[in-house]
Amino acid sequence: MPRHRPARLAHIAGIGVDRMGAIADDADGPPFLRLENLDVDIPPDAEAIARTVRAASEDSDNSYLPFVGQSRLREVAARHVSELSGVAYDGARQCVISAGGLSGILNALLATVEVGDEVLVTDPTYAGLLNRIRLAGGTPKYVPFRFTPGGEWKLDREALATAVGPRVRVMLLMSPSMPTGGYFDADDWRAIAALCVQHDLTLILDTAMERLLYDGRQVIHPAGLPGMAERTITVGSSAKELRMIGWRVGWTVAPESYMPDLVAVSLANVVVPVGIAQDAVATALAQSAHTLAPYVSELERRRDTVLEELKGLPVGVPAGGWSLLLRTSDFGIDGQTLSERLLTHRVCATAMKGWGETHGAQYLRFVFSNEPVERLRGLGDKVRAALGA
Repeated sequence: MPRHRPARLAHIAGIGVDRMGAIADDADGPPFLRLENLDVDIPPDAEAIARTVRAASEDSDNSYLPFVGQSRLREVAARHVSELSGVAYDGARQCVISAGGLSGILNALLATVEVGDEVLVTDPTYAGLLNRIRLAGGTPKYVPFRFTPGGEWKLDREALATAVGPRVRVMLLMSPSMPTGGYFDADDWRAIAALCVQHDLTLILDTAMERLLYDGRQVIHPAGLPGMAERTITVGSSAKELRMIGWRVGWTVAPESYMPDLVAVSLANVVVPVGIAQDAVATALAQSAHTLAPYVSELERRRDTVLEELKGLPVGVPAGGWSLLLRTSDFGIDGQTLSERLLTHRVCATAMKGWGETHGAQYLRFVFSNEPVERLRGLGDKVRAALGA
């Protein structure tokens, strides 16, 4: 007999990354070009690794406590968000630590979204974020990025204003966005903030990549805009900016009015990350203002290499982040078809079915964080061969 499936799982979609990663991991022969998942081959700061090793033998780190996260990490995370936003946050009262950034996103959604509420997101948005909206009982409401082949992704501000209806309670946004690398400029954030204030919306800000910006762009943190300090929940992560993916540590910094619910959900969910990871993340985050630039420069070199390899093809130029998209429908195929063809060329990349309404299955995502420039060269020939172009 078929098993009863909870209704909350009806629209939970696979993200495809796990399947593509398994193909590359298990294959015989020459190694695949790993462009399918958000890993990075650049190691974390040496001080963070040393602190992790030391923590593995210290009794104070072999603990659940404090349930809201270690004090130093909360202080460092709150100070980090304060410096970027211009809003004064207190680590003891306005920060809770989560088991990774996505765990923090789910906690924030569970603390703010009623069943049936709409959550405004960009189109496309990473499927893992969409799935968490649905797990929380919400429904994604899409606002499309405008795609121009060979150009940057741009927010459609008119569509944004139109999308805010009576069921929208929360915006879940990130800049640069994942998977496009789309960036909200100052005018975009002013438009977003005005709508949040006008309609009394909560902004859940995913800052996993907010400092991974190219071409001299500056971080704009919207909590500092008029009316936004009291309605912005900032969720950060050690994975992308600090290159500490396996540590699985995130932080949520928010106005005090949200904190009781955020803490209650956190305690009912995963509680906190492993103790041996937290102070290492605090160490890396505290020094990241001085250590981040060379890493971002290397990512920019990789982005530029992929763009040069795919020159003339319908790709979107990412303003930041780890990935870019190729529109495969221009060649009469979907992203999944191109993904399968590229496997024969030893290239592993993830299709995007279910990642959006306007922009989804007709794209293929290439992640450039896990391969050096030398290995990225030659990608264009393989893609063109797979396209038959």
